[in-house]
Amino acid sequence: MTGRTIRTKLVAAVMTTTLAALLVSIAIIIGYDLRSYHRGLINDLSTQAELVGHMTSAALTFDDPRLANENLALLRTRPMVRAAAIYDANGELFASYQAQGEARQMPPQLSAAPSSDGDDLVVRQRISENGDTLGTVYLRAENQLLARTLDYLSIALGVTLLAMGVAYLLVRRMGHVVTAPIVAITEIARDVVATRDYSRRAPRISDDEAGELVDSFNAMLIEIEGRTRELETSSAEIAREVYERSRAQQEVMRLNEQLEQRVDERTLQLALANAELANANEEARSANQAKSAFLSSMSHELRTPLNAILGFAQILTSNTLPSTLEQKKEFANHILKSGRHLLTLINEILDLAKVESGTVTLSMEPVALADTLAETRTMVEPIAAQRGVRVLFPEAPGAVVLADRTRLKQVLLNLLSNAVKYNREAGAVVLACEQVAPNRLRLSVQDTGIGLDADQVASLFQPFNRLGQEGGNQEGTGIGLVVTKRLVELMGGEIGVTSSPGVGSVFWIELATTAPLAAATLEEGAQATGEAQPLPDEGAPHLILYVEDNPANLRLVEEIVRFRGDLRLLSAPDGHVGLSLARAHLPEIILMDLNLPGMSGIEVLRQLRADQATVAIPVIALTANAMPRDIERGQAAGFNRYLTKPIDLDKFSEAINSTLAQLYPPGSGGKQAPAERKAE
Repeated sequence: MTGRTIRTKLVAAVMTTTLAALLVSIAIIIGYDLRSYHRGLINDLSTQAELVGHMTSAALTFDDPRLANENLALLRTRPMVRAAAIYDANGELFASYQAQGEARQMPPQLSAAPSSDGDDLVVRQRISENGDTLGTVYLRAENQLLARTLDYLSIALGVTLLAMGVAYLLVRRMGHVVTAPIVAITEIARDVVATRDYSRRAPRISDDEAGELVDSFNAMLIEIEGRTRELETSSAEIAREVYERSRAQQEVMRLNEQLEQRVDERTLQLALANAELANANEEARSANQAKSAFLSSMSHELRTPLNAILGFAQILTSNTLPSTLEQKKEFANHILKSGRHLLTLINEILDLAKVESGTVTLSMEPVALADTLAETRTMVEPIAAQRGVRVLFPEAPGAVVLADRTRLKQVLLNLLSNAVKYNREAGAVVLACEQVAPNRLRLSVQDTGIGLDADQVASLFQPFNRLGQEGGNQEGTGIGLVVTKRLVELMGGEIGVTSSPGVGSVFWIELATTAPLAAATLEEGAQATGEAQPLPDEGAPHLILYVEDNPANLRLVEEIVRFRGDLRLLSAPDGHVGLSLARAHLPEIILMDLNLPGMSGIEVLRQLRADQATVAIPVIALTANAMPRDIERGQAAGFNRYLTKPIDLDKFSEAINSTLAQLYPPGSGGKQAPAERKAE
């Protein structure tokens, strides 16, 4: 290119640059579009497969190929889908669809097929319901990637040729304007050098940089001394231009930063919108699953009493199955009982619907707790008496809670009836009141049932759970606790549960109170005064001292001991009174809570062991500190046995019996007086 003119070089440079820019731009556009087209086609087929899977899940569940074929027939609106099929969980062909003109048949058995079939794209999607795989959706669509590529190449070739032609014409046309001043200056300079004629002047034919070059050249010839001033002026002009360019560059950088910030903000907004959409889809799927489980359970619970009603009614109306009058009365009683049970189910479902829809109305007012507990006791005790379950109610003098009177009674009845229903025969239910804060009152219902494990507690407040007793024989929808939880929350309260398998459960609610609970007095207050009482005679019940500051726990142990005629209980509300009673009465066994006011149970044990009068008395820890390190620390402190709350009746009785057996082994002549044991 050395011998070419400036005009030729300019044309070659512009044409080369234009061609390179066109090729790079077209290649990027084609590559990006083909990649986006392929991804979009895969995503569209995956979405279509997922939709078909959701639509045909019911058909697979109920083995309805017709419904599945109808769902697949909807793909006729997607011409690119050439064939589709539904395979069941065993990989067998369940339903299929072929577009018009498609000759290839769907394989009868699903195999590990690749993601493409010749020129076609293949998408497979699992159909799952509640974690179980029901089948697989198989879609085959045309892959038009090659045809699309050829079309793009044809268009790119035409665009390139057209752009190159236009660029060539423009450069040829404009080249003269750019090169003419330079050619003129070159000719004048050559003449000046050759002739030394400084009177020659270069013609000014433009007002751009070429014109300024002509002026500078002419000024140099006119006045040599003015060259210095021109150079200084030129330097100042250059400095000003540099400054302006620097300012312009800074402005461009600032605008770029603002643009990047806006792009980041828009990207974040788009990501948040996508996340919200994904959450909404997940919530919709969860709602559908919950709805299916709810309808399935509700259908089972409603059909159970209906089965008895319709079955016994058919027997009564049948001429081929004669029955006696007593049998008819029995059948009628079954129908009546099932009808009442069905009415209860419907009422509970309606209550749940009202609570969930927000149509339930509450009348919040101060409610005297003593009156509500009295009404509840009247309704619960007959139910408990049928199973031999003892229900122990506390005294709540002056306690007033902020609640809806009717709904509060409904909540208490539901918790107490569940405690009776899921209790063991001849068990106990203890209702306790506790002031947990100046303006918060806790009502707890403790039973001696079989208890719940951690998984059952986690899914407890769900419809049709039935306290985790899926295999039990208790009647009910299992939505009573769901309604109870919603009602407690609507009244501004909280509800919770703690449970131990094989021991029992404690359900509690907390409500706002306008009048705090007065200090409870123990029924055995006279026993807690520390006054000495006569020692039992030979053969009298064994004396046990229980040091406990919680009235509900004390009441529960009193009821347990009451059923044993060989035991007599003495109680103390704190460690100081407990020490006084132990030294005054010398009980045969001491039950000790660890978290006592004023003095801990371990400190009481230390003082008992330091006193010669009480050093030999066995002390059994009965505490809620159930962590392994707590048990190890208690055993190291010197407790004879370590029992944890909630109380396990069998372990409690075994601890008492084994301790008494150690005190009075067989053949020892029976019970000794405390003074004789001390002398030994």
